[in-house]
Amino acid sequence: MSTKYLFVTGGVVSSLGKGIAASSIGALLEARGFTVALAKLDPYLNVDPGTMSPFQHGEVFVTDDGAETDLDLGHYERFTSMTGSRLNNTTTGRIYKAVIDKERRGDYLGKTVQVIPHITDEIKEAMRSVSSEADVVIIEIGGTVGDIESLPFLEAMRQFRLDVGRGNAGNVHLTLVPYIKASDELKTKPTQHSVKELLSIGIQPDILLCRTDRPLPLDIKKKIALFCNVPVEAVITARDVPSIYEVPLAFASENLDTQILDLLNLPHYERDLSKWESLVNRIKSPHGEVEIGVVGKYVDYGDSYKSLNEALVHGGIANDVKVRLTYIDAETLEGENYPEDLFRADAILVPGGFGKRGTEGMMRAIRYAREKKVPFFGICLGLQCAVIEFARNVCGLEGANSTEFDEEPKYKVIYKLRDLIGVDALGGTMRLGKYPAELAPGSFAARAYGESLVWDRHRHRYEVNQEYLPQLKQHGLSFTGMSPDKKFVEIIEIHDDHPWFLGCQFHPELKSKPFACHPLFRDFIRAAKAHRAAVKAETEATAAEQAGVRADRS
Repeated sequence: MSTKYLFVTGGVVSSLGKGIAASSIGALLEARGFTVALAKLDPYLNVDPGTMSPFQHGEVFVTDDGAETDLDLGHYERFTSMTGSRLNNTTTGRIYKAVIDKERRGDYLGKTVQVIPHITDEIKEAMRSVSSEADVVIIEIGGTVGDIESLPFLEAMRQFRLDVGRGNAGNVHLTLVPYIKASDELKTKPTQHSVKELLSIGIQPDILLCRTDRPLPLDIKKKIALFCNVPVEAVITARDVPSIYEVPLAFASENLDTQILDLLNLPHYERDLSKWESLVNRIKSPHGEVEIGVVGKYVDYGDSYKSLNEALVHGGIANDVKVRLTYIDAETLEGENYPEDLFRADAILVPGGFGKRGTEGMMRAIRYAREKKVPFFGICLGLQCAVIEFARNVCGLEGANSTEFDEEPKYKVIYKLRDLIGVDALGGTMRLGKYPAELAPGSFAARAYGESLVWDRHRHRYEVNQEYLPQLKQHGLSFTGMSPDKKFVEIIEIHDDHPWFLGCQFHPELKSKPFACHPLFRDFIRAAKAHRAAVKAETEATAAEQAGVRADRS
């Protein structure tokens, strides 16, 4: 069977959830027994999102091969069995760079290089390169239909559908059907105009996903079908749901997968969504809860920590508890007082980030977790801040710091990667991708993984200065994960009189899935659950003791 292609586009407004929609379609097709691959085409001029602000673009998702990609690739990996690579994310910047490089080499000698056919041909080549082995390739086109920057991608999609022929490619268009409270009506006009925009460039959508906050009545579906030139069965309600992991089930209830199988001339294998049904039941019926304090730099924009947030949810699923996230701006910890949210947390997590802002607050949170015996998890920058805090407050190395925050600190316990000395360019110059770590027997990490050699994804420019390892070890900081060549510190732990204190240089959240929680997140939430139970038991014992004293006095 030749590979089939499904394009997912979006209209009316941005942030409708094309990534979740594409991922859910992938999950439905896998539930039907097909193999899938997903890709994202982004219309911005950056070569990749690696140098973009988290406040503007959200997190950067790193693949095994070291590509810095759009956060939607995280959704693709969490919802399906695919493992992404640099082939799964293409930007306008990369397309234009490839075409200009070819022009400079003389590949187009004698020709005028134009958007059509040269740019669109390069885009189509990127589409073909996603996978030659998957049964279905799902390609999400970023941006909103009508945006000038996405036009070359849409034109390439139009051409591609003609190239592969009817029955081998289709278009699912995600649009908005808003509810107007004042008139108590669902409005179809935005959807009609969005489809009209597609038709104006020669694209007839095959299936419409209508994002809405309530069920679409049949008469509304019929109206949309009539004006948008699609069968009424192809008008799918994409209703808001409490958890993103309910979306595949919601789409299945609307028979979206059946419509896609018909569109692509695929056999109707039996659908098995039992694992998704079980997952949603576990999410909806937890036995207990924990509160995690996330002390970070980018807490005002949730997408900055998208994979992290989901990995914590996965940890809750694995431990049968609901995870409540409390975001604490690290800068609020730089005064004399601790915010009340920190005291309530059953565990504290300090995630990755770049730059000096907020790092002193992160170190205060880490010190609190260390001294008060609160479970702690530091990721990337979180590990580096934990090393600095320990060096200052336990080893007595006053003035210890990272050369990222202070070019000439008294004690350089964290410094720039030796391989990057003299490298000033920022794009794609970090230690990126999947690298191994050897774990010390009996460590928190070894118990979590159940293995002695593990592989995780990295994205960092600074490392622990091993000149200080003997001093740090002498005072109780354990280095329980090292690269096989002993060049990099990968994991630190504190074991003496602490329930769970661990920092890792890599990003474990990038490999966590709802059906396979990353071991470190599973054990972190388990430690938070145990800490909450211990605090509750201690509080109840104290209350009982005080009640007994009052009874004796009376």
